[in-house]
Amino acid sequence: MSNSRKSYLSIVVTTRNDNHGGDLLLRTQTFVNGLIHQCNKFDFFVELIVVEWNPPMGKPLLNEVLPQPTPTDKLCLRYIVVPNEIHRQYISHNSIPLFQMIAKNVGIRRAKGDYILCTNIDILFTDECFARLIKRDFESNAFYRANRMDVDKGLLELATFDEQLNFAKTQIIKRLGKNSELKHLRGLPSFFFGFTNSMKVLDYFWGFVDRFVQGDSYALNQLDTMACGDFTIMHKDAWIAIDGYVELDMYSIHIDSMALYAAQLRGMKQVIFNWKEVVYHIDHADGWETITDAAAMLRFLAKKPGLDWWLVVKATLQLMKEGKTKYELNKPNWGFVDQHFDEIVFNNC
Repeated sequence: MSNSRKSYLSIVVTTRNDNHGGDLLLRTQTFVNGLIHQCNKFDFFVELIVVEWNPPMGKPLLNEVLPQPTPTDKLCLRYIVVPNEIHRQYISHNSIPLFQMIAKNVGIRRAKGDYILCTNIDILFTDECFARLIKRDFESNAFYRANRMDVDKGLLELATFDEQLNFAKTQIIKRLGKNSELKHLRGLPSFFFGFTNSMKVLDYFWGFVDRFVQGDSYALNQLDTMACGDFTIMHKDAWIAIDGYVELDMYSIHIDSMALYAAQLRGMKQVIFNWKEVVYHIDHADGWETITDAAAMLRFLAKKPGLDWWLVVKATLQLMKEGKTKYELNKPNWGFVDQHFDEIVFNNC
């Protein structure tokens, strides 16, 4: 591999060395090792951008403790360090140590790949999903989604990536996302989906009904927003056109969905990967999705100002009615594109 090579795909993630959710370094090591393994296995060169937001004092930087690709690996790894003085510009800096979507914007603005996948550091790709990535058949007027399968964190105890994938297949906690073929059927036991032809007829029927019941909301409800922060691909020009993720001084809940809504406003089509082309998410504590008690959820969100879902929908429907194509909430320099940040690179892209 040459010292500099253009990648078709850039993968953008963000994190900090604060042990969020427990086993954070181990989860991130597993993610990076898995990506190196699959890039080599499928002979597919990828640029991975890790935006290290607001590094904790007294802790090593992530480039010092995470796996480093060798010159023969098919992965370029770039660490972009956003310092504490940037983080402290935000009112909620004490209650929210990492502004996830703003950090991902930093990576989006600096990515060199034609297409950009925004995901997270506790994700593993199935081989079927990775094989879908290497087809290089993405379209610039489309955005791409994959289902997320939450799996038991016991896979962290396994030594090899293949062992981890095999473990994940048998330790699925739940599946998040829409069926790529049956978009209107939700909440049914998986047994029903075995009756393919009958389910397609039922799906068509419910889609017909939904158009009348949901009215203006129908187009938005067709989008696969569930866990979309863990897997959304767009051409870089499309990310730029929608101004990336909305940059708000808030917890990241629902901001990932707004990116899909913005793509919808621009007339982009949604493509959902099939039932096997999924990603595995290593289950962990401290995330809002892991809280099952309603009172605990309220206490969690009370500490972190966040968006109300119905406000997001209402604002988007208003934009649709007015014929607007983006939220126009970000400044022109979103992603701090005019700011220099320290960068550590392994395998130049």
